[in-house]
Amino acid sequence: MKTKTLLSVLVFGLFVSAFGQKATMELTFTAKDSGQNIPLDSILIKNLTQGWDTTLYAPDTVLVFDYVSGIENSGAIGEKAFVLSQNHPNPFKGKTEVDLFLLEKENVKITVWDILGSELTNYENTLNRGNHSFAFYSGNQKYYFLTVTGKQTSKTIKMLNINSNTAYAGKCKIVYIGYKDNMINYKSQEEINNFGFSIGDTLKYTCYSYIGERTIIDSPTGNQTYTFQYAGNPCPEMPTITDIDGNIYNTVQIGDQCWMKENLRTTNYNNGTPIPNVTDDAVWQNLTTGAYVWYDNDISWKDPYGALYNWHTTIDTNGLCPTDWHVATNDEWTALTDFIGGTGSPHGNELKSCRQVNSPLGGGCDTTEHPRWDEHNTHYGTDDYGFSGLPGGYRGSDGTFNSIGSLGIWWSSTESSSSAWFRLLSYNSGYVLVSSNNKRRGRSVRCLMDF
Repeated sequence: MKTKTLLSVLVFGLFVSAFGQKATMELTFTAKDSGQNIPLDSILIKNLTQGWDTTLYAPDTVLVFDYVSGIENSGAIGEKAFVLSQNHPNPFKGKTEVDLFLLEKENVKITVWDILGSELTNYENTLNRGNHSFAFYSGNQKYYFLTVTGKQTSKTIKMLNINSNTAYAGKCKIVYIGYKDNMINYKSQEEINNFGFSIGDTLKYTCYSYIGERTIIDSPTGNQTYTFQYAGNPCPEMPTITDIDGNIYNTVQIGDQCWMKENLRTTNYNNGTPIPNVTDDAVWQNLTTGAYVWYDNDISWKDPYGALYNWHTTIDTNGLCPTDWHVATNDEWTALTDFIGGTGSPHGNELKSCRQVNSPLGGGCDTTEHPRWDEHNTHYGTDDYGFSGLPGGYRGSDGTFNSIGSLGIWWSSTESSSSAWFRLLSYNSGYVLVSSNNKRRGRSVRCLMDF
């Protein structure tokens, strides 16, 4: 399937180059669910800058643009001699139609090729100014390329036949079906796609699969592979969970575990007992009971990153997590990393949120607004499983605050002698660090559903 797709695109690229267009940009689309590749049914691509859209249908998951004018620059005529519409419908079943608007009278040739570059049929005539409609009747091939050649330029569109029938083999034909003296407003016809593209245009990609749909918005400047992540499916029958304070958290199913998708923000234990908010450094240093704090004693960090708790809160009998939830044990954290393939690189990146300063993934992942990771060109988050780990920093046992934006650290509820186990993700590493440290440190907490 993949081979056929790439072959069709390469042949199409040769056609484009042959007709005098310049550098091309190749956009490739894939999808994953919990780290596994999944098939796509279709990808809807909208140019939000110029106002056109087109749809790729499986197995075709690659789109090629010319840097200046696009695959089909039919959105505006300018000094060009004609405008060629995308065939409609596309994909089609045995028959489809194409519209051609001529700015002036001229001789045009319409040629249809197969995926191997063999000419299947053609039509040539001198046509008057205005809109001309043609019907194309397919043979038994699945992919076709229709080229219109005039005195100033040539243009090519790709057509997909989803009802191949050997009864029509060798009988491809183009039939002239009509003429109008005025230009059709292509952009008002939902079934016709215009392909004007310039560097800097904002594109919206929406993919559809048996799981559902996902969207990415980006402004590509070169060849790009986009991976739609279907990981992060909410836990069955429990897409959200609410804590004692009324904070609502999304959930995510990873393997057989159901996690909170965000860091805990509660200021009360689950039975309503307040958790002490200890801002004084000297008091924090000597605590042997539960306490929490906002990073830098600033409540504005609550929503982006949650609270920082010392380890004593995780085992308090009043209960830190909502009913039927608990702070994950060290073994349960290990089960998570075992499921994703271990703690080595790049599995740490797979647990990070994709939100980062100058993220190579672009789109909504590329942001300077918190919550987000500091910039790194190699160890950027890909969020393959929907855990969406964020760098809330920590409070040291001496009370000082450090590393918001660069470190995400989560307590387990498991002791290690006089210290306690935790997991750490760093902006400049692809590893998941497993270690233990002072129980008085303030770290983030994720709750896990009771099994």
